[in-house]
Amino acid sequence: MLVDSHCHLDFKEFSGDLDEVIERGQQVGVARFVTICTHLDHLDRTLDIAERYDAVYCAAGMHPHEAEAADDWTVDRLADLAMRPKLVGLGETGLDYHYDHSPRPAQQASFRRHIRAARETGLPLIVHTREADADTIRILAEEGAGQGGHRPLRGLIHCFSGGRELAEKAVEFGFYISVSGIITFKAAGALRDIVADIPMDRLLVETDAPYLAPVPKRGKRNEPALVAHTAAKLAEIKGVSAAAIGHRTTENFFALFDRVPAAAMADPVP
Repeated sequence: MLVDSHCHLDFKEFSGDLDEVIERGQQVGVARFVTICTHLDHLDRTLDIAERYDAVYCAAGMHPHEAEAADDWTVDRLADLAMRPKLVGLGETGLDYHYDHSPRPAQQASFRRHIRAARETGLPLIVHTREADADTIRILAEEGAGQGGHRPLRGLIHCFSGGRELAEKAVEFGFYISVSGIITFKAAGALRDIVADIPMDRLLVETDAPYLAPVPKRGKRNEPALVAHTAAKLAEIKGVSAAAIGHRTTENFFALFDRVPAAAMADPVP
């Protein structure tokens, strides 16, 4: 059993064959899908997909690329999203200093609002970070990550491509780390070395579909079924079976995304 913990099923790339995409994923053992809203003006579209398919859940936030348009999304407005059916997380949010589509101060302000709403609601925070490790660590620490309390901040670093310090701090904060098809890329040796040292009880797998298709499908449209290739590579990196990776990452998923019914948990690996 596998879970695609991060995909974008509302994107135009899936507009013509979404039924088939979901079916192909289920045929290779993907039992749950989390489709991510990246702009809250499009949330109804994301929720519609989650409500249409029993196996699909969703998360909602303003991607850092959209942070300049996020000022109206106060902590209270973000927290109110927790009442939406099948919504299981807040984000993706965070920092992207590679493209800087929104000014960095706007990205940081939006990130902090999402963090505070996640703490208030208890929903897990889905963090996007690219070429922004130091500020991501700093802001999470300033906002209380790892400090416990009545409602500790929970979350994950999605599509992990950062450095060793970010991985270590994420684990220290109690966060999970989700790996994508990037770990299959030839040039990703340094990333694989970091992933090898991440504890198994902190790992998830994802596609970030329609982007980042893993080898041997690199360059094609990504889709949830291809998370099996990423899981197989993760198994190779960790020196365990593919079945063990499937079971462990699925357990981790349900531990973090605890709004997804626990009855969906996979049976133990023999």
